[in-house]
Amino acid sequence: MPLKRIRLELARTAGTPRVSPYCGYEFTAPLDRSGKLDFEQWKRDKDKCTVRRFWNSTTDEHGRLAHHQGDQWAFAWPGGNSEEQISRFDQHAVVEGEYLSVTEHDGVERPFRIVDVRPAA
Repeated sequence: MPLKRIRLELARTAGTPRVSPYCGYEFTAPLDRSGKLDFEQWKRDKDKCTVRRFWNSTTDEHGRLAHHQGDQWAFAWPGGNSEEQISRFDQHAVVEGEYLSVTEHDGVERPFRIVDVRPAA
């Protein structure tokens, strides 16, 4: 399966009344035809599965899509001691209009809307 470039934007919450195009993630991952993560392809291409976190006016962060035992997925940042868990990522179809939840640096789980899924360059 080809790699896809996925864009997540912060969804509506009590503190964010609408989807925010200024807060989110762009990452690369292999998806099967139904939009689910292809673990075998990820193992072959994990070095290409990068992530960029953008958040208002802060400096962008760059890392990788990581997998751990028990089908736990995370955005891993350089240094190996900072990760943001992606809730049930292996169970979700990654398609525009759907949502993923990410537990961020501050320990808060936030919803993100999938706003774009396209072939990776």
